[in-house]
Amino acid sequence: MSEHQAIVSWERRSIDFSYDSYPRDHSWDFGHGLRVEASAAPDFHGDPAKVDPERALVAAVSSCHMLTFLAIAARRRLVVDSYTDSAVGYLEKNDAGKLCITRVALHPEIVFAGDTAPSASELDKLHHLAHENCFIANSVRAAVSVEKR
Repeated sequence: MSEHQAIVSWERRSIDFSYDSYPRDHSWDFGHGLRVEASAAPDFHGDPAKVDPERALVAAVSSCHMLTFLAIAARRRLVVDSYTDSAVGYLEKNDAGKLCITRVALHPEIVFAGDTAPSASELDKLHHLAHENCFIANSVRAAVSVEKR
């Protein structure tokens, strides 16, 4: 199969180390010069201008679903001009009372070229196939749904 690596680095830059004061800023290094500045979510003393793990998880689910959808569409000779998703992840308590992303709602808006647009029922089937074959969706416990706005 394949391996996917990231180096996550954090360093204390404050005098004290208490829950309210330690810095949440850190970096994700994916190699080849790709480095992302990250932090905790704002609700947990993080910097809202940086990517937090919760948003990254939602983006990963959305991105994987999109890439799988595009692959299926291309194989079916459906021409996609654009795909935009306003995905939302919900941080809630699970049945054990632990905070986690319990569900991710995808809201894709897809524009097909010319007369290649599938019917609503065919589009639902494409999303179902994309979900079934998305590596990330198959890796998380959170419910992932495709919803119309």
